Amino acid sequence: MGNATTATAELPRGRFAPSPTGRLHFGSLLTATASWLRARALGGQWLVRIEDIDPPRVVAGAADDILRQLEAAGLQWDGPVLWQSSRLAHYREIAHALVDSNAAFPCSCSRSEIAAHPQSGPTGSRYPGTCRAAPRRRRGPHALRLRVSTGTSTFNDALQGRQACDLAGETGDFILWRKDDLPAYHLAVVIDDAEQHVTEVVRGTDLLESTHPHRELQQRLHLPTPGYLHVPVLVDSHGAKLSKQTGAAELGLADLDEAMARCLGVLGWTTPPELVGAPARELLASATGDAGFATLAGIRTLAPYATGPSTAATQNQLW
Repeated sequence: MGNATTATAELPRGRFAPSPTGRLHFGSLLTATASWLRARALGGQWLVRIEDIDPPRVVAGAADDILRQLEAAGLQWDGPVLWQSSRLAHYREIAHALVDSNAAFPCSCSRSEIAAHPQSGPTGSRYPGTCRAAPRRRRGPHALRLRVSTGTSTFNDALQGRQACDLAGETGDFILWRKDDLPAYHLAVVIDDAEQHVTEVVRGTDLLESTHPHRELQQRLHLPTPGYLHVPVLVDSHGAKLSKQTGAAELGLADLDEAMARCLGVLGWTTPPELVGAPARELLASATGDAGFATLAGIRTLAPYATGPSTAATQNQLW
């Protein structure tokens, strides 16, 4: 597999791209803070993008709540907020251009059909290529899949180190356009990162494996490839990722001061003693540390109580 062009924008540019499925919780605030710190330490810009292209999961008012939380925490962004829901026609045009060039193909396979197929990869069911050579003519909706290249591709994550993947052998051709007539995450994020001139993507390790299809798609679309830095995701006492689905407590505006202090501690940054208990934006403005987050190198998950002493009540509320 060849190498995509490396992003060479003069000004470093990072981004935070939440889905508006609820207000920020401690895990999502940690990712936003890491991304902001990294961009600012490099003298660059920090963008916010709202990934609101999955209507059944979007919570009314959540996007505005998230923006208010970021502002209150001192995580000020540069330029206008980009809303993915305003770009559906653009994503569709690019998806169909890939089909026209034979880089992608329509697929009518159901999840149960794929799961029942004997082929599987290390991360679960592998698309067996049923529609790759000759798409079946079925009535009803179909997805669009990218024809992935053969061979192993590698990249170096700034925090997690060397990563390797054989997409063809591990996952098979992946979905670009969903059966419900919406763009897949992989397609939308790759297009937006390129067109927003993002030079480095800082996000959680739950998305580390997504980097392989993203780099494949960047190559096929002749787009620049940003750098990647994946920070550990926070997990609960049972090892499940802290998320809205696992009952993570949403942060209120009154929680942000304590939450920001804890975020900075997790990331290895130091707050001056005289600012202990200060508002979040003051903590953020005065904190100093390693923008490479070296203390977290090679760590993919962080369990409760890994961030220093606090009361059990605070742990339960913020994590």
